[in-house]
Amino acid sequence: MSTAETEPHLTAQPQDPYVEVLSARDVPLGGPRAMTVRRTLPHRSRRLIGAWCFVDHYGPDDVARTGGMDVAPHPHTGLQTVSWLFTGEIEHRDSLGVHAFVRPGELNLMTSGHGICHSEVSTPATTVLHGVQLWVALPDEHRDTARDFHHHAPEPVALDGGEARVFLGTLAGRTSPVPTFTPLLGAELTLHPHATVILTVDPAFEHGVLVDRGEVRLADTATVLHHGDLGYLSPGPSTLAVTNTTDAPARLILLGGTPFEEQIVMWWNFIGRSMDDITRARSDWMTGDRFGEVHGYHGDRLPAPELPATPLKPRGRVR
Repeated sequence: MSTAETEPHLTAQPQDPYVEVLSARDVPLGGPRAMTVRRTLPHRSRRLIGAWCFVDHYGPDDVARTGGMDVAPHPHTGLQTVSWLFTGEIEHRDSLGVHAFVRPGELNLMTSGHGICHSEVSTPATTVLHGVQLWVALPDEHRDTARDFHHHAPEPVALDGGEARVFLGTLAGRTSPVPTFTPLLGAELTLHPHATVILTVDPAFEHGVLVDRGEVRLADTATVLHHGDLGYLSPGPSTLAVTNTTDAPARLILLGGTPFEEQIVMWWNFIGRSMDDITRARSDWMTGDRFGEVHGYHGDRLPAPELPATPLKPRGRVR
């Protein structure tokens, strides 16, 4: 996906000692045919959870009314894109030559490395589009790695009180085969009505819980997360309790990772370490062949927005 935000203006809700609640804001996505997404990362109070640096949550959208997703070819550097759907179907094309489909319960992970471009279009068969788009920052030693693409359809894992699909990392005895460049966790969780699920987690990880459906309470605290909220928990605990407080099933996205200690510059679709990195990437997109070409998309690629007048500064995780 593509974003032109330079500094999101979000406000954290009041928090208890263990859980920080990040509220989403609506953001137009994808240029002239923009759809609206709910963005919780990057957040003014917290820019990273592990190496997860970008969380967009969209739908359920009636495609007949909204027009669905049509994101023209656009570039990326220094990151991985993680696409996960609940309903609908998205056609992916990239300059690595990959032509793939994003379907519910199936992971598509694209590594940009030094530079890649891709397009994302909901298919004609899609009536309701609903999912998340996530980014992972690559560590400095790997940010210029080769372009890559992985697809994985994780089998559901039964939990006492719910179910998990582990698309990255390890949880509930399942490990995703998809490689990452820093320790990460990504999983979809469903919880039965009024169920509490207790998960064994890595105490070195910080975690984020995004609520897609229902309301949940985290870590045996009074904090309740509502639809679209992202709850943050700092490293330390070796278990994570998640309680569905409603009479209907709840659905969550659980993210985690070791704290990402590097400072990054994140602008539009690029991640670098300096303003010079971003300026060079923008220039290469507008005039060069660094990112390759997307074949099969019928339309023009997205032009890069103008760089901000104020120099972009590296920023890191909040302590």
